[in-house]
Amino acid sequence: MGKKKRDRPTSPDRPLIEGIVIRSVGSQTRVQTADESQYECVVRGKFRIKGLNTTNPVAVGDWVRFHLPEQGELGVIRELLPRKNYILRKAISHGKKVHILASNVDQAVLLFTIDQPATSTGFANRFLVTTEAYHIPTYIVINKLDLLSEPEQLARLKEVEELYAKIGYPIIKVSALEASYAPQIASLLRDKLTFIGGHSGAGKSTLINLIDPELDLKTSEISQYSNKGRHTTTFAQMHKLKIGGYIIDSPGIKELGLTDLERGELSHYFPEMRERMEACRFHNCTHINEPHCAVQAALEKGEVHPSRYDSYLRMLEDIDASSQW
Repeated sequence: MGKKKRDRPTSPDRPLIEGIVIRSVGSQTRVQTADESQYECVVRGKFRIKGLNTTNPVAVGDWVRFHLPEQGELGVIRELLPRKNYILRKAISHGKKVHILASNVDQAVLLFTIDQPATSTGFANRFLVTTEAYHIPTYIVINKLDLLSEPEQLARLKEVEELYAKIGYPIIKVSALEASYAPQIASLLRDKLTFIGGHSGAGKSTLINLIDPELDLKTSEISQYSNKGRHTTTFAQMHKLKIGGYIIDSPGIKELGLTDLERGELSHYFPEMRERMEACRFHNCTHINEPHCAVQAALEKGEVHPSRYDSYLRMLEDIDASSQW
């Protein structure tokens, strides 16, 4: 067994090289430079983002400046460049912390499944609020069409499609096991830096393999006993696509973090609420029990879906709870 690479203090006089983080596990990262050279690096220093208590100092998609590794050593990241956006989840085993899944993305794909496993609208709504908060264009890709044949499954498919299309989210329906869908997905991802998220077993790795088989990402079948997927990706990683662009594959997400959102701004990230809130009597309306609330009126008319409104209320509760940390 070979010796483990060590990092040692580097001279501050050495030039710093700029690159993008393409893999991150704890404090150890892989950084790619403009000429596509890749370097294993460790993080030195404290990189804290105001208002965030994170478990990871840098994330996939971060632009950093680092000292090149010397022979037998690791490179050392010294600077984190400003992020234009990021996507969070609640940190596993750290109730008061969040984990940054990805940063600086051009667009996001929410991989939604009607069955095996079933994606809840609650999870989908949190994902969409997270991307709305940073103006990240988001596409909903409904996967595993090949599994949908029962009337209740098809009814659920129609319900989900109508729900999100009505509020402006593009819907793409595919089966990641069928090559005929590859051109449609390739067109969506080409020349973009895309974050793809969803539950374990939703088919993220299978979908990526569909458009770029040479990547040969590990996939996993759904457990017949729990009807849940097993994690095939244990850390976020960026992959270069043959068609142009990059995709960030992430671990299956159970819960997304909302700790960086303010209570009064949450409704801004629900498009159907945002377009009506100017008609509310009070400029700081919470859309709960105030008189002359345009959102409440729309809810009663069926113009705001009950599941979306319920998610809004649950997120408000989470924001209130996190503010007490």
